[in-house]
Amino acid sequence: MTKMIDAAASRRAFLKTAGMIAGTGLLAGCAARSVTTAALPAAPLPVPPPPVATPLPAAPRSVASAPRGIRPELFERAVAALQRHSSRIRQQDRIAIADFSLPSSRLRFHFVDLQGGATRQMLVSHGIGSDPDHTGMLQRFSNEVNSEATSEGAFLAANYYVGKHQLSQRLIGLDPTNYNALDRAIVIHGAWYSNPDMIAKHGKLGRSQGCFAVGERDLDTLFAMLGEGRMIYATKV
Repeated sequence: MTKMIDAAASRRAFLKTAGMIAGTGLLAGCAARSVTTAALPAAPLPVPPPPVATPLPAAPRSVASAPRGIRPELFERAVAALQRHSSRIRQQDRIAIADFSLPSSRLRFHFVDLQGGATRQMLVSHGIGSDPDHTGMLQRFSNEVNSEATSEGAFLAANYYVGKHQLSQRLIGLDPTNYNALDRAIVIHGAWYSNPDMIAKHGKLGRSQGCFAVGERDLDTLFAMLGEGRMIYATKV
């Protein structure tokens, strides 16, 4: 676990620098949804494509079975996706797995060190279009533009930018079920409605417009563990 977070300080300094550089050109990301407030209209701004990842040989993996806390069938699907998209995933030492079969009140965003087996879990929101009645459970996935839903499949973590949620990270959809991720501005960002106190107050997190929204205090740790060029796999098994 130490190896997964020992770069947090340097990563945080890098991200702050990136934020200052990008501050003059804010880009739109996933708009916020909360438990009690209506969503702000999404600004239809263009999203420039991230740089193409340079294919590298797959990193050796010593973790042959699912780490504790991750269901075996889910882990197997994630590893299969990593192998399927290996030519586009240039960093294969760690992966992130979003288990959307669990409610938003559970720690369902898993980060796995594939070489050492260490794991870390976080809260993560799903899209309003995936849970229109706000039950706290994801009901469906969608890849459609303006669906405000979470998409299923493998994502490539791309470049950072500064948008309406401050420092955020673009995602590239790698599967037929999520290839519209860039056009939909599906990104990683921090949000107050994904903070743990929402569960104490409402029993569930707020909803995004399809983005992977984590608690504001978790964002630096997430960026340090995920970085650019790694894979996120999201599904409901």
